[in-house]
Amino acid sequence: MSKLVTIYGGSGFVGRYITQRMARAGWRVRVAVRNPNEALFVKPYGVVGQVEPILCNIRDDASVRAALTGADAVVNCVGILVESGKNKFGAVQAEGAERVARLAAEQGVKRMVHISAIGADAESESDYAASKGAGEAGVLEHMPSAVILRPSIVFGPEDDFFNRFAGMSRLSPVLPIAGGDVRMQPVYVGDVAEAAEMGVTGKAAGGIYELGGPEVDSLRGLMQRMLGVVHRRRLVLNLPTWIAGIMAWGFDMVQAVTGGLVSNGVLTRDQLKNLTKDNVVAQDAKGLAELGITPVAMEAVLPDYLWRFRPSGQYDAIKDSAQNLRNG
Repeated sequence: MSKLVTIYGGSGFVGRYITQRMARAGWRVRVAVRNPNEALFVKPYGVVGQVEPILCNIRDDASVRAALTGADAVVNCVGILVESGKNKFGAVQAEGAERVARLAAEQGVKRMVHISAIGADAESESDYAASKGAGEAGVLEHMPSAVILRPSIVFGPEDDFFNRFAGMSRLSPVLPIAGGDVRMQPVYVGDVAEAAEMGVTGKAAGGIYELGGPEVDSLRGLMQRMLGVVHRRRLVLNLPTWIAGIMAWGFDMVQAVTGGLVSNGVLTRDQLKNLTKDNVVAQDAKGLAELGITPVAMEAVLPDYLWRFRPSGQYDAIKDSAQNLRNG
């Protein structure tokens, strides 16, 4: 019988790519998620019965343990960018990660891959980064040979980074950002998934790997690249820190007053803290090169999914060509 891997959060942005790779590699894949009915799209990633979504709450020992039954390996992709209800950074990214590792160790699971983030630091002023750091510590306490992946900003067809800002560019002549000078090193989601597969199959040695693409650019520079891809001219306005702080406080208050019914998906005060530090691979860190993975450049992927934000969508190039013929 083929081996079994349990992937917590296996229907999320990064998780679905890992799920797909493991299915292609012949593994049976158990996708542990809060809403299995919303994860049915992963089933065709393999043959009938090979990929199965199951109900699991990472905050609950019993459901996490049940999802691990019979597994040969485990991947934890669960993470949040904004707190909502009981899904707090500490409960999900620190306690949840530790729970998966502890129960995996109890059940004799041999390999674990944990998706963290560059900037993870238990001593950070940011609750997000601090919970990521605490989560790593919890994982290593119980699974010392685990592979921990720390990606920079992850890009790909379903990302919430380039897609979000490209969507904003359709609505306004101004594109406001905070932390415009912060350097980032976007990494393609497929490269992250390949690294995770290497961890699951044992091709990657245990340890922490920081994953970044071949290019480093400022947030402002990334916005200019995106605008070039979507063929739009917009003013990229870097908000002063104090103005961004007032806006973040306001958005946070709206979420608090509505009891989470209106989620702050724009800018939180905690995210603002992270936008004061570069999000790039450290010079002494192991990364994609040590894994033998050649990173995919942004220019090779962005046009494939951002074309829909162009003024004429998929017909934009044809329209430009026709205009050139008319002018000629």
